[in-house]
Amino acid sequence: MSSFRIVRPRKFLLASAALTSLAALDLPAALAQQAREPLPPVEVSPAQSRKQAKPAGREAQSTRRAAARRPAAAAAMPKPVVPATAPPTPLNSNAVAESASRLGLTVRQTPATVEVISAETMREQGYRTVSDVAQGAVGVTAGDNPAEPSAFSMRGFTNSQINTLYNGIKIGPQNMTSRIMDTANLEAVEFLKGPASLISGEGAAGGAINFVTKQPHTGPIRNEADFSWDSLNSFRAHYGSGGSTNVQGLDYRFDISRSALNGFADDTNTKMLDVSGQLNYRISDSLKIWGAIEYREDRSKAYWGAPLVPIAFSGSHATTGIVSGNYFNRTDLGAVTIDDRTFNTNYNVLDNRNVAQEVWLRGGFELKLAPDLTLKSQAYGYGAERTWFNNEIEAFDSTNNQVYRERFYVAHSQRLVGNITDLIWDADIAGFDNRLVTTLSSSYLDFVRPGAANFPNDYVSLVDPNRGFYGSLTTQQQTARINNEALSFEDRLKLTRTFALIGGLRVEHIGLDRNSTDSAGLVRAGFPFTKDWAPVTGRIGYTWEAVPGLTFFSQYATGADVSANTSFLLLPTQPLDLTTARTYETGVKHLFWDNRAEWSFSAYDIVRKNVYAAAGGMALNIAGRQESKGVELAASVRPIDPLRLWGNIAYVDARYADYNFAGGSFSGNTPPNVPRVVANAGASWRFFTPWPVELGITGRHVGDRYNTDANVVTMKAYTVADVYAFVDIPKTVFNAVDQARLTFRVRNITDKRYAIWGDPFYPDQILLGAPRTYELSAAFKW
Repeated sequence: MSSFRIVRPRKFLLASAALTSLAALDLPAALAQQAREPLPPVEVSPAQSRKQAKPAGREAQSTRRAAARRPAAAAAMPKPVVPATAPPTPLNSNAVAESASRLGLTVRQTPATVEVISAETMREQGYRTVSDVAQGAVGVTAGDNPAEPSAFSMRGFTNSQINTLYNGIKIGPQNMTSRIMDTANLEAVEFLKGPASLISGEGAAGGAINFVTKQPHTGPIRNEADFSWDSLNSFRAHYGSGGSTNVQGLDYRFDISRSALNGFADDTNTKMLDVSGQLNYRISDSLKIWGAIEYREDRSKAYWGAPLVPIAFSGSHATTGIVSGNYFNRTDLGAVTIDDRTFNTNYNVLDNRNVAQEVWLRGGFELKLAPDLTLKSQAYGYGAERTWFNNEIEAFDSTNNQVYRERFYVAHSQRLVGNITDLIWDADIAGFDNRLVTTLSSSYLDFVRPGAANFPNDYVSLVDPNRGFYGSLTTQQQTARINNEALSFEDRLKLTRTFALIGGLRVEHIGLDRNSTDSAGLVRAGFPFTKDWAPVTGRIGYTWEAVPGLTFFSQYATGADVSANTSFLLLPTQPLDLTTARTYETGVKHLFWDNRAEWSFSAYDIVRKNVYAAAGGMALNIAGRQESKGVELAASVRPIDPLRLWGNIAYVDARYADYNFAGGSFSGNTPPNVPRVVANAGASWRFFTPWPVELGITGRHVGDRYNTDANVVTMKAYTVADVYAFVDIPKTVFNAVDQARLTFRVRNITDKRYAIWGDPFYPDQILLGAPRTYELSAAFKW
């Protein structure tokens, strides 16, 4: 293996946004609209202002915040106004999703489709990774393709067309930065559908998914511990603790989780470690400062899928119901199948590895400048080292009836620093309640990418392959530096008690500096180069509560992203055009029957222009336009206390238009990994016995999908189901434990074999879903 050196980024200092002196403000008129039911006051609290609702009828967690402790010097200061804890709803629509709006709106008050999946739901449904969470959301699919882990599909868009956020911060394009992540340290996962550039910036054409880590609370210290083991010999363990310390005004949260998830294919696994902590310190009733740190690590021996094989070759080992179609890439395979002898086969080399280490540092303050004026600021730093060292191509060759294999190596050394500052003003405008949030953000990203300059290859047999080793390696290097500055405004104006206008505008500057050298260290032709973009995006919409609990909404929103998302794959001669998107959406959200039932419906039309699409074989094409139209419906009801029913269904018609290239056209084709129909449903029954027992079942249906833009191979529709049973052990059994739960779960109870994802860059192989597994878990709170 040839040696190489990762170039460390130079030291740099990012000047964060700063607001200087403010004159004393007298805004008594801003308090005169209480009768109009304004937005709740901005809370300067020891915890982040997240209100997480739980399904109706569940035992309430002891998470209601106590009055914040105050230093003696601040005792004479006025007590901050804290909004009342919202009652739980079946679809969690009283949760505040910060990735959807900076106005402090609940899901029901936001003129968009937003879904918040809480930690309680993740635990109850057995969601172990963020991909599991995504597959339970409305209309979302996921596949842990090892080249782009935690890849998602939503409303007809996939991968980097969906922004992935960590506590509201984007770290870079999803297809390069996301990793498999355990849910143990998460408080919630938020899904914002459709173009979302107003809040999360460039890249959010299909929406945004935000991972929120667990945060401190004020009150007695509470601890939790979780353990699980499954029939693949996987295990997970987690410990968390949080509450108020002996230092007045100081609250903390600490979590550590360790997991080793074994794959169903031979010699595949993922090991994860996540350590996170946060301190909140209330200096006074008007000022809170906070700091957070997180370290994440994952190490995988990756599964890259099963090769497409000619039906004529497989004979009696050919399968039905997994894939169909005729395929030609390296050789003409004719009608293809998945050979049942390859279900558990690992074609990766013996010395393969996928590794990532990530460190987060975040800190900031929240300052009440006046009764109706709040300043919030957050500075952050992020660093990551990632490595892929694998055999990634496994393509059946019909000329010799063997599997052609090809190696690939790439590494990342990434550094990111930034600042986000919000100024929140509650005001009275001509007698109407109004809240305005002005946000100034800036970031600097330094990305160094050593990669393979040669690609060792060989042939192995389809069955029982001699996996061998990677072989010799020659490297080359690419770099990218991205500066980003943005100024945005978001406003909510209540025209009546029930009707509100909500809108915003974001002005952004993105600067890219890129370089590329060959294996000898010589700069390639066309490099280095610099490119700038200045997208302007926004949203305008309304909410109308026609009758109590019944809210109609509509919005028009725009998004933009740049080819920096794929800048390492584009040739310097290819255009670096700004990609734009817009959406029209309308819908209804209805909470009724004394909070026992809730449903939501939305319809949307999205168009994205200048789309970069995978042509296969590590190449890119430009599609003129991508269109997506669809509807989504979700509902949950508890007709009687023991019974809970829930379900959701999404339909999308996604197509390319003006997608022409030398040698053909894909206009009218469906983008890869986009099913027309996705549906989830579940039911549970709780027995209120001395040891309460709950039985539940969940089902999931995913329609046909294609693995490439060519649409010649279909990954067939599938339906899978999980069942579970848990028992809550009374406190009288374990005096030191307030809550104890034992759970038994069967995943994929019918042992369905199905295709879960296809990587369009590697069209010769398909990732299969996991077979039936059994799991035991235990959870304790005290």
